[in-house]
Amino acid sequence: MRLLLVFFCIFLYPVGVIQAAPLTNTTDTTTSNSFKAPSFTARTLWTIISSSVLTLFACIYSAIHANIPSPKDSSHRIILRRLGIMIMALIAPELIVTWAMRQWISARHVTRQFKKTGYPSIRPEQPEYNQFAEAPERRENRVFRLLFIVLAKAVSSALAFLCRFPGALANSVKRLVKAHFSERPEDYTWTQTHSFFVLMGGFMLYVDEKPYHTLQPGQLIELIREGCIDIPTLTAKQIHDKSKGNAISKGLIILQVTWFIMQLITRAIYHLETTQLEAGTLAFAVLDLLTYAVWWNKPLDVQCPHPVYWKSTELRIDNHIKNPDPHERDELAPLGILVSVFGPILELIGWFAIPTSRKLRVPTFDGSIKLGYSDRTVLQLAALLMATIFGGIHCMAWFFAFPTYQEQVLWRMSAVAITCTPWLSVLTSLLLIVLDPQYAVVFSLYALYIILYVAARAILLVLMFTTLRNLPPDAYKAVSWTSLVPHL
Repeated sequence: MRLLLVFFCIFLYPVGVIQAAPLTNTTDTTTSNSFKAPSFTARTLWTIISSSVLTLFACIYSAIHANIPSPKDSSHRIILRRLGIMIMALIAPELIVTWAMRQWISARHVTRQFKKTGYPSIRPEQPEYNQFAEAPERRENRVFRLLFIVLAKAVSSALAFLCRFPGALANSVKRLVKAHFSERPEDYTWTQTHSFFVLMGGFMLYVDEKPYHTLQPGQLIELIREGCIDIPTLTAKQIHDKSKGNAISKGLIILQVTWFIMQLITRAIYHLETTQLEAGTLAFAVLDLLTYAVWWNKPLDVQCPHPVYWKSTELRIDNHIKNPDPHERDELAPLGILVSVFGPILELIGWFAIPTSRKLRVPTFDGSIKLGYSDRTVLQLAALLMATIFGGIHCMAWFFAFPTYQEQVLWRMSAVAITCTPWLSVLTSLLLIVLDPQYAVVFSLYALYIILYVAARAILLVLMFTTLRNLPPDAYKAVSWTSLVPHL
């Protein structure tokens, strides 16, 4: 589907360039900074909607690297689950970024641990997988260092792609040709790609030729040490072969998102009106760059896990693979039916360990990998920062032209709500620690915050499209050279 979309957009690109006729502008007008004003092209309402919707689609569909489904899941169930993730990405995109960041941090831990074991020749004397202890004096430094690495990775990946895309394309072709005519030994070294693969449910334990359980990293190491399974000989190349995306397809999506941000920046420089739809899409695009940066090495849309077969006849499988008892932990018991709403979010940011079944599939917002204090702090600060950035970009449309005053007030109130609600929840949590109220009061407050946030997001999504019915004349102008930049 993505390949067809790419070819379709490549076909339409020269047509769009030809049709973008410059507006008549024969005067040598200059701006206040005394440089020559650029030529402008006319754009239609369809152009505004199509470019925004394509970018929005890339943010809520193409950028999501879902976990591997269960072998028993029907195609209907897989589609419904994917649709649910898309709705979540549309309502709370900062939650998707937090999910991606948690997997990236977990993958770093898993990669280090497997390298310590000497994979693929795992040494039995190595410590257990889940020992992520760290010295207290290093926590503060690691918090700021990891947060800086995550944010810098998003910016650098976008800039590096723009600078290196032609060379990367040539190198990819060169490697394909070289790989076709030369033989190289298989490299079974554990990589970041392996870590993402195991975290998304890439290794399935089979017992009596039937799928039995999705192996977590610690379980995989333990079973190999006990001789219960053979060491899975899977290279990073073979994992990428399962993926539905590569550097070029992902790069094209980043190119579209980067172009969209660039053309909005040029509109601001030359004081051209920007629509509310473009402002809302910009907020998604900024978070999408970070999502692609941390998920760059994660396989895309893998449908089948790698089989690992149980071979031990002396050891009992129940001694190694245990499913959590739903009644062991009751931290969220007072939530009742709201566990399905609050549970994944709280587990994702590391506040609770939710007794979720991981027998044949890793849950979407999986929090089974225990994070250290500094990692949890980084994750929570990053989630708060992403929510603030997302809401702040909507606040940039504070003085945009609106068809009616009532719509302008609704936009401003909703933008402030989604920007401030995450901070209110954090301040409330600090206050509740001191007051120590009952669970009913705590979760009533957070339920109120969630209702407020979802309602504000729904209002903004509706206004993004309803405000297109009456646009100012400058909204139909575009800087001519931006149409020459390749985009979808």
